[in-house]
Amino acid sequence: MKCIFSPSAIPAFNLAAEEYLFSTPGEYLLLYVNTTSIIIGYNQAVVNEVDLDFCIENDIRIIRRLSGGGAVYHDSGNLNYSFISDKKEAPLSADFLLPVIYVLQQLDIPAGIGKRKDLWLPGGYKISGTASHVSKGRVLHHGTLLYESNLENLRRSLNPEKRNFVAKATASVPSPVKNISSFLKEEQKETPPFDEFVNRFANEMITCFGLAGLTSFSTADVEAIEILRRNKYSQREWNYKM
Repeated sequence: MKCIFSPSAIPAFNLAAEEYLFSTPGEYLLLYVNTTSIIIGYNQAVVNEVDLDFCIENDIRIIRRLSGGGAVYHDSGNLNYSFISDKKEAPLSADFLLPVIYVLQQLDIPAGIGKRKDLWLPGGYKISGTASHVSKGRVLHHGTLLYESNLENLRRSLNPEKRNFVAKATASVPSPVKNISSFLKEEQKETPPFDEFVNRFANEMITCFGLAGLTSFSTADVEAIEILRRNKYSQREWNYKM
C-alpha cells in the first residue's frame, strides 16, 4: 500500500485524484482536506440536496463524486480518507473502517461503526459518512472525519427547500452530527489543533499498515489528475447532470 497526502485542497482535484488512483494498479490510502464544498453522490440531484442560494452566497462549490451515497459537506476542518484497491472475493462490508477505528482509538476517540457503514461517537452523533464505488475489479471506499468543521454552514448548505424535485435521484439520510474536537473538549480530553490531528492521523495510519512513510504524487500523476479535473470534475455537465 501507498499512503498519499494530497498536495491540493481543491475539491475537483481530489475527486479526480481518487478516480485516477482507482484506474491505477496498486493499493492506496489517499488523505486530503478540501476547501468549503458540497460533494454529492453519483446518483443524486443537486436541487434535492443543496440550498443553492446559500451555496452561491457563500462561495461553496458543488462537485459530483464517482461513488453513490448521500451528500456531504467538506471544509478546512474536515479530513477525508480514501481506500482504493483490487476487489476482494468477499462481499462489500464495513471492514475498510477497521483501520480508521483503530487509529481513532489511538487518538483517544471512541468511535463505532453504524448501520450505514458510517462512524459515530457515544451519545449518537455522526462524525464520518462513507460511500463506495466498485467497477472492473477495483473498489473505492471513502469517508469524511468531522474534526472542527463549520456545522452551521453544513446544516444550511444541505437544507434544500424540497427533497423530491427529482424523484428518481438517491436521497440523503440526514443524521445528527458533532465535531470530534467538541466531543474531546466535553470529555476534558486533549484537543489538538486540526493540523496536528491530521498529522497524528496520518502517522498512525502509516504505523497501522507498516509503511515507511508518505508517498507523493509524481509530476506525471499530477498532470494526469489535472486533465481529469479540467475535463470532468470542473465541468457543469458532470456536476449538475441531475
